[in-house]
Amino acid sequence: MKIHQYLDSTYLKTSSDANLSENEILDKNKFFIQEAIENEFKLIMIRPAMVSLANEMIQKSNSKVLVGTVIDFPLGNKTTEAKIFEAQAAIKNGADELDFVLDYELFKKGATDYLKNQIYECTKLGLEHNKIVKWIIEVAALNDSQIIQICTLVKNCIISCFKETDYIKVFVKSSTGFYKTLNDEPNGATIHSIKIMLENAFPLQVKAAGGVRNYEEALAMIKLGVNRIGTSAAKAIVDGNQITDAY
Repeated sequence: MKIHQYLDSTYLKTSSDANLSENEILDKNKFFIQEAIENEFKLIMIRPAMVSLANEMIQKSNSKVLVGTVIDFPLGNKTTEAKIFEAQAAIKNGADELDFVLDYELFKKGATDYLKNQIYECTKLGLEHNKIVKWIIEVAALNDSQIIQICTLVKNCIISCFKETDYIKVFVKSSTGFYKTLNDEPNGATIHSIKIMLENAFPLQVKAAGGVRNYEEALAMIKLGVNRIGTSAAKAIVDGNQITDAY
């Protein structure tokens, strides 16, 4: 299996997250972008501030690697207008894919009408610019029932508001990889959570993100039916190695 094309190689730490200087974090991003180019990964997933850099490096290399970025990351608690503003800037800078963090805390408070509108407006913006749109639901912050409900919310909004040919352009994504859990519980994709997502997000595609650290874990996710895997361990996965601190 050519697993490379399932992998969204990911580096989303800021300088404060990584305890690095701005120059060091720039070099770190350059490393991950170049690694994605050399290994022909499907996509490099980076912060909005790095999108222009990635496009420049990819174009110079005549590479087919796509550029993805995160919107309202990692909490997802900004307004719809703020999300759209951030997404418009990313589109202008050349992002191919937009991964929006859904306001999962607002969802748990029952604000479904507000979130339906947010999903519609942000997805509409992405599709109008021929972008892939993903909605991050943060499974570690939800129980099983909530995962079912939030997947259904996204799915029903897309089905009711967009054409059937658009469904393939919208994903439900498991995690940011940045959620703080108690007792070292998984903060990203698990077999259990991905099964629930696949059952309840269809016909939308599913992206497993957070915690996939080796080839066997990635293969298990693909066999379940995910179409993408977001991981900072993409190189280790294709090389058959294991990384313990990847997200």
